[in-house]
Amino acid sequence: MLDKDIRERLFDYLDERYSKVRTIEEKIISRSRADVLAVVPGQILGFEIKSDSDTYKRLKTQVKDYEKYCDKCYVVVGESHIHVSEHVPEYWGIIVVTEDNVIVDRDADTCPKVRINNQLDLLWRNELLNVQIKNGLPKLMNVRRRLIYDRLIDTSGEDIIKADLTNELFERDYTVYDIINEKRNNKGIVSKK
Repeated sequence: MLDKDIRERLFDYLDERYSKVRTIEEKIISRSRADVLAVVPGQILGFEIKSDSDTYKRLKTQVKDYEKYCDKCYVVVGESHIHVSEHVPEYWGIIVVTEDNVIVDRDADTCPKVRINNQLDLLWRNELLNVQIKNGLPKLMNVRRRLIYDRLIDTSGEDIIKADLTNELFERDYTVYDIINEKRNNKGIVSKK
């Protein structure tokens, strides 16, 4: 089964399973590219897709990187990867996608290495500022992000910050991203009059 076929069925499954879900595709996390991050209320889920033509060559590194950012992780495979459980930790979930079904072979448990500081790295600057304001912190613009994260967690606690983080990701306005890219692309272009 091809990646795009697995991906389509995975998205349908996520829409059915969760009342509210926002997916982020091809996101760089540490040294890896996450195939799919799914934001659900209070959690970030990671999905590494292994199509029938994929190998496990990079999976060890991918597992380490996903676990830093995701509350729960899944490997999503076609039927040819029946031995995938040998390549991921026991707390990783396994989803098998066939032509007809999406089967949760093993549900995921919480990743022991996930850190909210890493998850906060997923926020854009304006989103982090919203979390700061919501939690009563002043606008800390010229301060390293990690110091802001520590202040947020000390002030409000991880559970509240996680809820704010996932809410910001749900509300993300990608038109802002498009405007910034358009300005970058137009920089240096001189109009002829």
